[in-house]
Amino acid sequence: MFCLRLRLRLRPGSQVRSVSRQSVPKLASLQKATTLPQKKVQSLIYPFSELDAYLDRSVDRTQFQLFHPSVEDIIKAEKLFYSSSSHKIDYYVSAERMEQIPPMKQPEVCFIGRSNVGKSSLIKALFSLTPEVEVRVSKTPGHTKKMNFFRVGKAFTIVDMPGYGHRAPKDFVDMVEPYLYTRKNLVRTFLLVDGSVGLQTTDMIALEMCEETRRPYVMVVTKIDKCGRGALLTNLLNLQDVVKTQTTSCFPQPFLVSSIQFLGIYLLRCFIAHVTGSIMLTDTSQS
Repeated sequence: MFCLRLRLRLRPGSQVRSVSRQSVPKLASLQKATTLPQKKVQSLIYPFSELDAYLDRSVDRTQFQLFHPSVEDIIKAEKLFYSSSSHKIDYYVSAERMEQIPPMKQPEVCFIGRSNVGKSSLIKALFSLTPEVEVRVSKTPGHTKKMNFFRVGKAFTIVDMPGYGHRAPKDFVDMVEPYLYTRKNLVRTFLLVDGSVGLQTTDMIALEMCEETRRPYVMVVTKIDKCGRGALLTNLLNLQDVVKTQTTSCFPQPFLVSSIQFLGIYLLRCFIAHVTGSIMLTDTSQS
């Protein structure tokens, strides 16, 4: 029934715009995912569903399912990530200081995380429906040295921030803190944590910085395909305990993603479209 609903929503005549300049990965679009088994589609959209069965009954699942939009809403959000002549998605500018950033009216979301957490890879996965958008990804930690701005039409802007920790820019704090504190059109910060190793000391420092800004932010757990379920659950529950006991501005639900397998990418796109006011959702929670 789940896959049938997807196919009905994506039948010929209602398909999203195609991209021809470069090949789009098979799983980049929810449309392509409908050919997979139902359980696989479910885990692609809602990665937490794969872990649910391994959690003790005493664990409260509510915080893992606060944002649980309908398939229809996820499809609606996905269309924003296709570029067209009237909705151009492109790299806009890089900057090392606030004064170097041109004035921009559309809402912004930024991604910040430890070097080698998979930040640029995640942004590349988000933009995979428009592969001509160049997001540079490197195996060398600390590759991103500036704040890189990507415009999604007139809807919103995604900002790839420099990584902290190993090989971070020497002026990282001077570059990032003013942006997080003063950027008026910043509507959400996404703080990335490596799911295979869990919260590190530098992550806790970044979390404290996000708390000090008193602006809303979200935890994103990356590389969930790089470790076993036991290690991932341990790291996830530890993170949830920190969010519950040590934060006031963090959204209670972490977003689980794999940039390689596209796990959680559809859901994260939908959340970005939602918090930037780009779409009106019919439902955001699981009934």
